[in-house]
Amino acid sequence: MDSQGVWQETFDFFAQKPIVVEPVEAHLSSDAGLLPIRQLDEALGLTEQFAAALSDPRRGNALTHTCLEMTRSRVFGILAGYEDQNDHDALRSDAVFKLIAGRSPGEKDLASQPTLSRFENAVEPRSLFRLQEVLIDQFMASFDEPPVRLTFDIDTFDDPTHGDQQLTFFHGYYDQYQYQPRVITCAENDQVVMAALLFGTASPTLGVVDDLEHLVRRLRAVWPDLRITIRADSGFAVPAFYQACERLRLDYTVGLKINAVLKRESDDLLAEAVRCFEETGQPQRLFTPFWYQAGSWEKARWVVVKAEAHGQGTNRRVVVTNRPGAFVLPQAAYDEYAERGESENRNKELKCSLSADRLSDHRFMANYFRLYLHVLSANLLVRVRRVVADPPTPEPNSEVPTEALGGRDRKRWFNRRREHDPLGEGHAETWRMRLIKVAAEIVVSTRRVLVKLSGSWPFLRHYQAVAKAVKQAYAQPAHDTS
Repeated sequence: MDSQGVWQETFDFFAQKPIVVEPVEAHLSSDAGLLPIRQLDEALGLTEQFAAALSDPRRGNALTHTCLEMTRSRVFGILAGYEDQNDHDALRSDAVFKLIAGRSPGEKDLASQPTLSRFENAVEPRSLFRLQEVLIDQFMASFDEPPVRLTFDIDTFDDPTHGDQQLTFFHGYYDQYQYQPRVITCAENDQVVMAALLFGTASPTLGVVDDLEHLVRRLRAVWPDLRITIRADSGFAVPAFYQACERLRLDYTVGLKINAVLKRESDDLLAEAVRCFEETGQPQRLFTPFWYQAGSWEKARWVVVKAEAHGQGTNRRVVVTNRPGAFVLPQAAYDEYAERGESENRNKELKCSLSADRLSDHRFMANYFRLYLHVLSANLLVRVRRVVADPPTPEPNSEVPTEALGGRDRKRWFNRRREHDPLGEGHAETWRMRLIKVAAEIVVSTRRVLVKLSGSWPFLRHYQAVAKAVKQAYAQPAHDTS
């Protein structure tokens, strides 16, 4: 390499002629698929509202890196698979990331890792409380019409920690030092409505009643007739949780750990399932409801037991519920509870695909803030997924609505939907492969910024479809490029 940084490398594996590689003086990026998502964010104002909730302790009117710029760098970096602050030591000079943050590719670089670290560590409790309100505000604003009923799923996931981090403790079940994020997601639109970061060994129910009360109060202040259903696993099966739901007039279904009493009450049901399976060779799912009062409960509550028998053996599951339909159709009530698996998929996407399990700052408050950054990335992905969704039409000969399909028919429908609509149904990895991770040359002139994509890119049609859908859903006045 000479003093000007000009060099060449030659490869000879191609028999017809040598392959020569050399750098060029051009603005190039491998993440041009973020631009349509940034256009959607401009219309929705998600990152702008998020950044406006932050207190900025810095003084002066000529800040080099604003909270909004750094918020966008982090949120869009997470979407593209750059979850660490260190990644931005390289991304700060990337042309696409500069455009996303509101800078021309030829202008000064964006914030570096040390600056982003100071940004995250400067957060204080008041900002976190305001961010809680921002998430709820954005959720309510996403509805064109007042909803009649909403279902919320509450769950936690493990976040392994490494090194000297505040409030990280060893969890025996997970066999690791960790944090424990808790999220409340909406089943109707997949958005995360509330998020909390718990210390490593905290009970999943820590502060959940306060969160529920606040969420219900905010929602019913705008939609007083809203019917709310809560679903949660057995980690939330405590009397205080049921009592809060009943006091707030919420329908709920919560998983119960099976015990000796519940086993005894459902032994006959399981025996019947085994007998039917042995006679028919077909998998069996049988249900029985009854009133049950645990020793710590102040009153009896309605429980539904599912007993299964199939080629892999037997299985029993129990839920406690106050849903009116459970008294008449216990199987339907249980199956509706089982649909919370889709929210678990979204949580898995938040944790693994969008790396919410990488909360690696030292300060607990900073990691709480980082959780909000990852949640905002997830919600932005959910919103763009909704905009481009193009589900297939049901088969014309089908006599059963798609919502009522079960077993193999349900699985076949979901597979068909994923094949037909890979982005509308796609996880973050799919979006990166089919949209976000595309090379581009960015050319800046006096009248426009031109982004050049390869005409032979296999997923060019996805880019066109997403850009068109975003512009149609949130039409903005076009800039004159003539």
